[in-house]
Amino acid sequence: MTQAAARRVERRSADPLLGLPAPPPEALATGRRALRRYVAALAVVDLGAVVTAVGVAYLARYGPVLAVTNGYDYGLILLGTVLAWLGALLWQGGYETRVLGVGAEEYRRVTRATFVVVAVVATASFMLKADVARLFVGVAFPLGFVLLLLGRFAARQWLVRQRRAGRLGHRVVVVGDRQSVVSFVARLRREPYAGFGVVGACLPARYEGLRDADEVPSLGSYDDVAAAVRTVGADVVAVTPSETITPERLRQLAWALEGADVDLVVAPAMTDVAGPRVTVRPVAGLPLLYVDEPRFTGPQRLVKGTLDWVVALFGLVLLSPLVLAAGLAVRLGSPGPALFRQVRVGRDGRLFRVCKLRTMYVDAEQRLESLRTANEADGLLFKIKDDPRITPVGRLLRRTSVDELPQLLNVLRGQMSLVGPRPLPVQGDAFVGPEQRRHLVKPGITGLWQVSGRAEQSWEDAVRLDLYYVENWSLSMDLVILLRTVLAVFRGS
Repeated sequence: MTQAAARRVERRSADPLLGLPAPPPEALATGRRALRRYVAALAVVDLGAVVTAVGVAYLARYGPVLAVTNGYDYGLILLGTVLAWLGALLWQGGYETRVLGVGAEEYRRVTRATFVVVAVVATASFMLKADVARLFVGVAFPLGFVLLLLGRFAARQWLVRQRRAGRLGHRVVVVGDRQSVVSFVARLRREPYAGFGVVGACLPARYEGLRDADEVPSLGSYDDVAAAVRTVGADVVAVTPSETITPERLRQLAWALEGADVDLVVAPAMTDVAGPRVTVRPVAGLPLLYVDEPRFTGPQRLVKGTLDWVVALFGLVLLSPLVLAAGLAVRLGSPGPALFRQVRVGRDGRLFRVCKLRTMYVDAEQRLESLRTANEADGLLFKIKDDPRITPVGRLLRRTSVDELPQLLNVLRGQMSLVGPRPLPVQGDAFVGPEQRRHLVKPGITGLWQVSGRAEQSWEDAVRLDLYYVENWSLSMDLVILLRTVLAVFRGS
């Protein structure tokens, strides 16, 4: 790109284009260097988890003495296991910045790396005739896997906080026509934890001179993308779906960005589809995107149902003293029963009675209509910040989520799952259009909507998150949601 084009981009970068809030100033001072430091710190966390697991397993089997098996020093076995585990994490892409902080792919890669290292250690011990103790293997790998997941989860929470503050993110230049750019930027800014800070947009030539009021700068036309990237120091170029982006133009853009250390991201027209449902297959030189249909039955659903039942059973046994104490507090705090039952809509639209600890006065249903005008939510949601129907004991139970524990009975009955769309106290015919797809799976005690900032979510966003879960569910996603739920409970949010 010529110097004249670069000067043209610099001049245009001061001109606002889109009616959307700009990313915080800190986002403009971050880049790949900060992300590399985070990756290095993450590797240290993984090393600590693996060394701890291997050390604990060795002490559990041999104690504080150096053992030898079939002529092999166990010190070499421990070192080989640690190096193989870290190598497997690297090989499986566990340190790629594109998967860090968002979605379940990071945890899936940790899981695959653990299975790989188990296979490597088993094969190596057989080939070298090193008799590795079964107790060592039985402790090291399960413990290491759990510690790795916990370490990654803790690191992700720190990364999300940094990104919400505008740090440790990517600097993104968006390419496309005005409508697609507006939609793409608005979607990114609803989820700042993803770390994509838009610093400018390049539009078709016919939009040059268009300056609607606002803060995302126009960096020129499609011909100015390479110069724009250098001018604003971007590390990601995102191409939005647009009729003006032809295959030839996209190929030329890829050529122009070669050697610039910039990720080229092409956003497909279909949204809210998770990675496991998407595969790319080249046909006649075209990268065709295959999108698998959602699966609502099968072996994974059987595993999910079994885990739900087992966890619910153990949860009720272990937490029954807490539930009994909370129920007694409810009875003493206000007149009425300790348990509250209400009809909700379940899978396939079937009705069932949800079971919770009562958190409101017994006349809450009769007072509902008089409070409709004070509703602070939209759609089918009803929410008042200081709802006068909630009892003092109920506020504490809601803040700690103890009132939800009796729903484990609904899980045992097969009416609910641990994770799923939240069942709402409305008639089934109130759900219209895509909203009805929430009922393709069992409702859950917690869900993606609940751990994504329930208080700030609109009904539209709540439906979008629930449908994303319904169509892209996986066991790893359930694990992430449960961990985030536990964290939210401890925070009192």
